[in-house]
Amino acid sequence: MKNKHNQSKAIQLPQIQEKMISKRGKTVISIGIGLLIIGYLILTKTNPQGDNWASIISPFLLIGGYITIAIGIIS
Repeated sequence: MKNKHNQSKAIQLPQIQEKMISKRGKTVISIGIGLLIIGYLILTKTNPQGDNWASIISPFLLIGGYITIAIGIIS
């Protein structure tokens, strides 16, 4: 008797919801990837002393690109 009663109660597990990246998030990630590409291309123009325009701008573009990608993943 107990077995029939226990079988009738189905165990309900909580449903796991997959969170997908929104269209806006994909756009932000694409912008971040673009910033990274531009940053690495400008990085090839730097000189060993690190005193030209490319040495000053490229780190900001690279860090900004990575932060932008992180924001796109979160949003």
